[in-house]
Amino acid sequence: MRGDCSFSEKAIIAQKKEATALLVASNNTLAVPSGNSSSLDKVNIPVVVVRYTDVQALEQHFKGNMTVKLSVSVAPLFDSSILVLFLIGVLTVALGGYWSGAAERNEMDSQTALEGDGRRTEKSDVLIFSPLKIVVFVGIMCGMLLLLYFFYKWLVYLIICIFCIASAMALFHCLSVLLEKVPYGRCSFSCRSKTVEIRMILLGAACITLSVIWAVYRNEDSWVWILQDFLGVAFCLNFLRVIKISSFKLHVILLSLLLVYDVFFVFITPLLTKNGESIMIDVASGGGSSDEKLPVLMRVPRLNDPAQNVCGIQFSILGYGDIIVPGLLVAYCHRFDIWANNSSRIYFISCTIAYAFGMGLTLLVLLLTKMGQPALLYLVPCTLITSSIVAWRRKQMRQFWVGSNYEVR
Repeated sequence: MRGDCSFSEKAIIAQKKEATALLVASNNTLAVPSGNSSSLDKVNIPVVVVRYTDVQALEQHFKGNMTVKLSVSVAPLFDSSILVLFLIGVLTVALGGYWSGAAERNEMDSQTALEGDGRRTEKSDVLIFSPLKIVVFVGIMCGMLLLLYFFYKWLVYLIICIFCIASAMALFHCLSVLLEKVPYGRCSFSCRSKTVEIRMILLGAACITLSVIWAVYRNEDSWVWILQDFLGVAFCLNFLRVIKISSFKLHVILLSLLLVYDVFFVFITPLLTKNGESIMIDVASGGGSSDEKLPVLMRVPRLNDPAQNVCGIQFSILGYGDIIVPGLLVAYCHRFDIWANNSSRIYFISCTIAYAFGMGLTLLVLLLTKMGQPALLYLVPCTLITSSIVAWRRKQMRQFWVGSNYEVR
């Protein structure tokens, strides 16, 4: 029986009794046998977890005369879920970048109509960042990750609450843009000198409902991943629309620092932690022992896993940061195309293709090494180098480097 001692302790005891394998019957949820590296190194026999209810059913059927054999299903090298994640990432970045540029064009047209000329001025929605502020921001991200690592089982609920609120708001903003293009059902009423459409109230209620449904059923792996990915895509799209960094210079600083952050917490921290586990992977996988998972990941079930029905649903994952961080540069490239009147949208298209290439390279290395990869290690160089080459070839590097401040200088 499962009991209270660790899997490795059970295995070592069974080993000393000359057992050839160990089956642990769990009357709770199934968990992959684990333990600290020093204990696991002493285990030389297979350790398997089975459901206690299954053991009872087998004993009743075979009347105690039962033989057990262990077999390992060979998982395919490539799983279709990786292709689904690739499409989610690329399409979200492309759509978010396009939306950011389209919003920029609408604002410029409105400004031209109001001012009577085509000169661009500083806009309030372009965030005023400085290199120091970006360094402080990345430092805060490092601090948050460390807090999650040490206090995961408490802070995870704070992140869940923030995600519910932010995703509901993001979904409302995304769908309201589409709803405004529908000319029907524009019933409205006035409240404190403001006109409110009834359909927008209903849309807001629907978005909140979806967010609440996710919160209630967030651990129901069989279907809730679809809702989480849907909310996640809306969150990323709205983030790319709202957050506008004003120059390529600031993007270079931000993306470079986040690349170092990603690589450090994936590859370097295993050398510093007691259990040899990456801090980033430990937090992303649920803090080691917690049943709660951070809702900052796109999740797709492994579609070709032969042991899926037996061992529970295993997921391929893609972090929101791997979409948002390079997506900010893709969005900037589209805005620059608008500023420079590039009808071919050369910056936007080339940076989107570079993102797709970097994502493909990430997944290829993942398949070859069978290890979790810091995606920014491949996405950041691909997008930064491609954008720089396009600006250099078109002799627009100075304008591209300065960005929205160029015309007002």
